Amino acid sequence: MSGPPLIPVVDEGLGNSAYLLDLGDGRAVAVDPPRDLRALRAAARRAGLVVAYAADTHLHADFLSGVRQLAADDGARILASAAGDRRFAHRGLRDGDEVDLGGLTLRALATPGHTDEHLSFLLLDGGTPVGVFTGGSLIVGSAARTDLLGDERAEELARAQYASLHRLAALPDATAVWPTHGAGSFCSAPPGAARTSTIGREKATNPLLTAPDADSFVTHLLSGLGSYPRYFSWLAEINRNGPDLITTEPTLTALDPAAVRRRLADGAVVLDVRPVADIAAGHLPGAIAIPLRSQFATWLGWLVDPTAAIVIVRNPDQHPADILWPALTIDFANIAGELAGGIPAWRAAGGPVTTTRLVRPDRVTGPVLDIRQHSEYAAGHLPDALHIELGDLPTHTDAVPDEAVTVMCGHGERAMTAATLLRRAGHHSVSVLDGGADDWARATGRPLTEDA
Repeated sequence: MSGPPLIPVVDEGLGNSAYLLDLGDGRAVAVDPPRDLRALRAAARRAGLVVAYAADTHLHADFLSGVRQLAADDGARILASAAGDRRFAHRGLRDGDEVDLGGLTLRALATPGHTDEHLSFLLLDGGTPVGVFTGGSLIVGSAARTDLLGDERAEELARAQYASLHRLAALPDATAVWPTHGAGSFCSAPPGAARTSTIGREKATNPLLTAPDADSFVTHLLSGLGSYPRYFSWLAEINRNGPDLITTEPTLTALDPAAVRRRLADGAVVLDVRPVADIAAGHLPGAIAIPLRSQFATWLGWLVDPTAAIVIVRNPDQHPADILWPALTIDFANIAGELAGGIPAWRAAGGPVTTTRLVRPDRVTGPVLDIRQHSEYAAGHLPDALHIELGDLPTHTDAVPDEAVTVMCGHGERAMTAATLLRRAGHHSVSVLDGGADDWARATGRPLTEDA
């Protein structure tokens, strides 16, 4: 069944999809838009669309919502669950409520589990289901995690998720499934999964929908949950209150080396976003390195104190907007500025730098610290490697041997972050594997160790 034009807007870093639904008359519905609206606005401009409705499926924990910004800037009408108790103007929807979109209808379906107040939005053409925006309920190959409100509620919400998935599975097989969370999301999605599906495909292939009963479903869902960033614990409440509106384009204030030193003396944190090789060649002592890439916001929110003033170190070809907007999307607004002139200016002013040795895969000797996620480590790691997830490292640096250690991840970016965290904690003999576990296996001809 063909439906109205739908434009997915994918954030590869956070692993989420927002959607623009073309209503055929120059208007559009935006579903689960993030605070960083650059990509969504660009897609709307290309299609000649104005956002008339902005809908949130749930109180997001992994990003700040852009619905309030769209209401302020574009006059969009906000649609969201009445049970979410949002503290800003919106149309609160309950199970079964419908919104007339002018030829199409959006029907709210209560689908609790990922969160208490979760709604899915069923799109109807006449009385025929076309597709369903499932948010963090049914996702491709799985369902979103149910432990964000605390481990003590995880099983209760998993049972609610079971009922919600089976409610959605009762829709016609041809109904399109448009989830928000997808591959790369810490709200839990299988790696490499497609981002959209159909009800029929999910009934045939989603292991949670083929589970024989609720108990099996709960066991399967909960056993697959890994760790998640700590900022997930406070973003939902900000989304309930409504993120502050952004009225001017964010910019980085230039700070000369003397001003940076003053900021550091006052407790600021230096955040180095340059590529791994540049950081290895020299970075400010005490800096935290998070190389700028699609996953930048995840590790910023996981590892950096949100109350600390942040000084950015970047290369000239790294655009400030690509640093500031991801930070704002997870509520990191306390960025004091940037080191004007970068590392060359710091060196010219007599500032010290710390270097980090990059180790070729065939030259690894001595202790190895693997800081990948548990699932990555279990799938294949160097024999005898110590494992501490990067997100846990700031509170577990004392578990790392006080001797020369090589830090590794999948490619080197996370390992460089870990190396700078270890240096801040007093570990001085730290190197970084230039590559990953598979590179080591190919270079040495030795097998990786897999955990059962």
